[in-house]
Amino acid sequence: MLFLAGCATTPGSGEVTPPDWSPTAADAKPALPTNLVPLLLLTKTNLPTVATVNSPPLTVRSNPPPVLKPAPFLTWTSFDHWAAENKIGALRRLSGGPTTRFYLEAKNGLLVLEIGSREAIWRGMEIHLGFAPEVIDGQIFVHGLDLEKNLVPLILGPPLTFGTNRVIILDPGHGGIAGGTISVLDKRPEKEFTLDWARRLKPLLEQHGWQVYLTRTNDMDIALSNRVNFAEAHHADLFVSLHFNSAAPDKRQSGLETYCLTPVGMPSTLTRGYPDFWSQVFPNNRYDRGNLQLAVQLHSALLHASGGEDRGVRRARFMGVLHGPPCPAVLIEGGFLSNAREAEKIASGAFRQKLAEAVANALK
Repeated sequence: MLFLAGCATTPGSGEVTPPDWSPTAADAKPALPTNLVPLLLLTKTNLPTVATVNSPPLTVRSNPPPVLKPAPFLTWTSFDHWAAENKIGALRRLSGGPTTRFYLEAKNGLLVLEIGSREAIWRGMEIHLGFAPEVIDGQIFVHGLDLEKNLVPLILGPPLTFGTNRVIILDPGHGGIAGGTISVLDKRPEKEFTLDWARRLKPLLEQHGWQVYLTRTNDMDIALSNRVNFAEAHHADLFVSLHFNSAAPDKRQSGLETYCLTPVGMPSTLTRGYPDFWSQVFPNNRYDRGNLQLAVQLHSALLHASGGEDRGVRRARFMGVLHGPPCPAVLIEGGFLSNAREAEKIASGAFRQKLAEAVANALK
């Protein structure tokens, strides 16, 4: 199956185009009320950011993780009971009315949960849960898999660690006959922008002590399996796939998305019409914790550097380059080439340099 990562493709490009998605009423986000708590707690724009939360720096673990075991959390859990057991405080009511939100001030960040919504806010950015929190007998319940795979890594999990020989694989999306999506501005293919982004990023990471390898250094069509094999051959500590997005023919959608592999037992955020088998296990699921931590770190840095709309840290199974890397792996969608305003920014070398600097600074 020919795979297009997170990017759509224009008809006539010679590639198979998975079905695009469009906003629905269920995607609409109601405005956050401002009558119960300070504005600081009410909007993602004004929530504390990474720069103001004093979070620990990202590091990457080079030793293999433990073998994936069945999730211990198979049912819903009272969030208050879980928080009390871990001595991290309690959820406080944020708003009333048709939507109800609660927030938790943890040591390393602010978490906002909304009853009935899979979208949460962590340290000012959007993250996507597997299941929407519910109220049962007057208590807030969160699915056990969300505790284990989302909240524990962010609130309680130790940072990733690595040795002295830090190896990162940069994967410029597409190449050769697989051009990716096409810019609505100048008809240039995505493959050109992703390769330029990777080339700009490589020397910046090397300045921070990383050994950097690109899955492609020119306009070549590289099989997805070969990109993963490349990471294995180079004993990668991190794998970062670089892409730009499309919602064509919709020209309105914009913003940044960062993807990591969906944990076993959890529904994906995005399927693009592909089957989403919750029980399916991929080799990279061994790195669920590191995947999320890496995605959050990079997504936050890119948001602050680009000023783009926050479309969240998301989960997907159909993205082939996320299935098998032997290390934490993410796929970044750096903006929409189907949106004229964003396509103009992406066409700018200065903007692509800004994206490269953001990723490099996040991995100092």
